[in-house]
Amino acid sequence: MSERSERTGERSAEAVRERYGSRVTDSFGQDVLDVDPGEWTDALAFARSAGFEFFDWLTAVDEPPEAFAVVAHVFDPVAFAHLLVRTRVPRADPRLPTATGVFRGANWHERETYEMFGVVFDGHPDLRPLLLPDGFEGHPLRKDFVLAARVAKAWPGAKEPGESDHGSPSRRRMLPPGVPPDWASG
Repeated sequence: MSERSERTGERSAEAVRERYGSRVTDSFGQDVLDVDPGEWTDALAFARSAGFEFFDWLTAVDEPPEAFAVVAHVFDPVAFAHLLVRTRVPRADPRLPTATGVFRGANWHERETYEMFGVVFDGHPDLRPLLLPDGFEGHPLRKDFVLAARVAKAWPGAKEPGESDHGSPSRRRMLPPGVPPDWASG
């Protein structure tokens, strides 16, 4: 990296640290900015104006029982600097303003996050299903989503003694994670 790009990168990261102070932390050598949901688009716009002009990705993380974390990764291509911008939205009403007005590339990622987690991006120009078939119900990346395939067919990979039907002593049968107890009967 050239001396000029190092100085530019230091300035872009320093501008974010100067504005947001202790809300910028370090996680494995990468700057992370935690903001309130109401500051989401302002924080992304400021990061872009500070030099983090490449929108890389956006997703959510299910943090039961109360919230979803929404994370966006932006990048400064001149300084080769990374920034994660994070916020948390309540599970009861997971809503954030859309970032498509700041980064056009957020469009696809917000659609995917809406479909997989149920996070609504207010003001999004086209928040329709992207990956799942028509009529699909639920949000498959939520931790409380039931994986029906685990009920219909036994788990294929026996890793512990007694988990297969090949003559070894058997342990108590358990349902796979995410399967409600009443699904086993039938």
